[in-house]
Amino acid sequence: MEDYGYSDEELEAIRQRKMMELKKRMEEEQARRAQIDAVMRKLLTPEARERLNNIRLVKPELAEALEQQIIALAQTGRIPIPVTDEFLKKILSELYEHSRRETRITFKRK
Repeated sequence: MEDYGYSDEELEAIRQRKMMELKKRMEEEQARRAQIDAVMRKLLTPEARERLNNIRLVKPELAEALEQQIIALAQTGRIPIPVTDEFLKKILSELYEHSRRETRITFKRK
């Protein structure tokens, strides 16, 4: 392994700094996740939270988008609180409709 002219102490200092940065980012992500979970506990019924958690297991990016949508709708007062499982399904289907790409194949005949 090439050390690019760094001494062992300098390399160790760089490693330590990178580890501290990674640890800080992980702690920030955990804190952000805890805040979102707390908000979801206030906004969703237990059944709706369970559905959201199941979605997170299968499609984490969809769960993230759904959480953002719910928070945005709640902030503007456009959804009933607490959000029921049925209403969550409705939001989910709307998200699916907006994100789904329609593929069309056209044939041109000469």
